[in-house]
Amino acid sequence: MLRRGGATGPRRGTPADLLVVGLGNPGDESAHTRHNVGADVVEIVARRHGGSLKKARERARTAEVTIADARVALAVPLTYMNESGLAVAALARRFGVTPEQLVVVHDELDLPVASLKVKSGGGLAGHNGLRSIASHLHSDAFQRVRIGVGKPVSKERGADHVLRRFSKRERAEVDVTLELAADAVECIATEGVDAAMNRFN
Repeated sequence: MLRRGGATGPRRGTPADLLVVGLGNPGDESAHTRHNVGADVVEIVARRHGGSLKKARERARTAEVTIADARVALAVPLTYMNESGLAVAALARRFGVTPEQLVVVHDELDLPVASLKVKSGGGLAGHNGLRSIASHLHSDAFQRVRIGVGKPVSKERGADHVLRRFSKRERAEVDVTLELAADAVECIATEGVDAAMNRFN
């Protein structure tokens, strides 16, 4: 189990062992698009462990669950993707977590559709949500669960690509990957990120 860490600022409430944030854009029109796979995974984890994501003052929907012996905070920002760090920094303060105790679940253009990779720290790969989080936390040491959404036909069409929904064939494959990504989150919470990388990469 992960040790509880110190806050990155004034803390409210009991510290969590892990904060898991699923990225996406708010609104019904964005639901289940490529950009929102991270939010979909956090919804799955909440459902598995009896949590219900409710609107919180940190510009996010949040829930708290127990996975094995780990106290895990779950969140889906209500900001747009490129402002994710505003919500995540406030959530990190609320739940008293360090960047190393943060798991960000997000879409990844550099991975084939329905592929899954767990990563600890490192570059931001041009992802606006990750860039915003790293900027607000002053650290890129957080963990990532990356879900492949495939490359657009051209770089200029990247924004349109991530806002689209999957084809019927892709959707069936992605739904399996979302469940595996939830498994990876649970593994990080109970065994640590190294074990998750060994198992899911």
